Amino acid sequence: MAAAIVAEGLVKRYGSVTALAGLSLSVPEGTVAALLGPDRSGKTTAVRIMATLLRPDAGSCLVNGVDVLTRPRWARRDIGVSGQRPAVDGFLTGFENLEQLALLHRMGRRRARSRAEELLERFRLTEAAHRPASAYPAGMRRRLDLAGALVAAPPVVLLDEPTAGLDQRSRLGIWDVISERVRDGTTLLLATRHLDEADELADQIVVLDRGSALTRGTPQELTRHIGGERLQVVLGNRAETQVAEDILNRVCGGQAVVFADQHLVQAPVVAGTPALVELVRRLDAAGIEPVDIGIHRASLDDVFRKLTGQSVTPTLAEEEART
Repeated sequence: MAAAIVAEGLVKRYGSVTALAGLSLSVPEGTVAALLGPDRSGKTTAVRIMATLLRPDAGSCLVNGVDVLTRPRWARRDIGVSGQRPAVDGFLTGFENLEQLALLHRMGRRRARSRAEELLERFRLTEAAHRPASAYPAGMRRRLDLAGALVAAPPVVLLDEPTAGLDQRSRLGIWDVISERVRDGTTLLLATRHLDEADELADQIVVLDRGSALTRGTPQELTRHIGGERLQVVLGNRAETQVAEDILNRVCGGQAVVFADQHLVQAPVVAGTPALVELVRRLDAAGIEPVDIGIHRASLDDVFRKLTGQSVTPTLAEEEART
């Protein structure tokens, strides 16, 4: 299968800060690749380079075989982009937003209108077609923005945090749209910090932190990277965390890992249920009542924690700050 996106050794620096530190990536046609990482991990920088909006300090990138650095105007013909915030004109209606984009792509007036109507129907926006986009709720504005990215039916679409700030129902709607595009043969690069999003949509995931790719693979391969079950306990304070670490090491035969900022301790375990009972007994004997305790199966968040010592999942406060 041919690769629709090929990036080699992308480097971007802003003064003393390295936003990308040699990122390489290959995305086969008709698949979804996710760049997974927290804020300032390099995801947006990579998307902007691939979208011809930013020049790297080193490296190369091809989209559908076209060099985005030496032939950006040609590359843009094959690229649709949806950024972190919907790029819609609030003074125009949904229909007018799409019609104007179609005209900018040099479609005739009749074809532009037809294309706008087609996309409004596909993105379930027909009833709101003639209302100002400023009156759209967040989920509808995001769908309109995605529709705009597809006006010219580009074979490659770059999505930067497409569901940031949306409620779960709106997020699921966007996932449906993305899945439909892939079934139609579109290649997608998805920059996200939502583990469930990457797990649901991506054929391959590249885990980024501080501009570097820490690991990559399918969601299943990455969770197997952690392996097995873990006994996990969340405590009320740092002192209890230290005691629980010692207890978990005795119960599980060592290898306890502490995430101090979350008062979380976990350790790999073979006989999960008996070990859990023993852990509860020992914590009770030490006078410790855990906030949460249980047997935990590997997840993508565990992969990121193992690699970086922190969680990639945004907190509620972080999500609200982005809206």
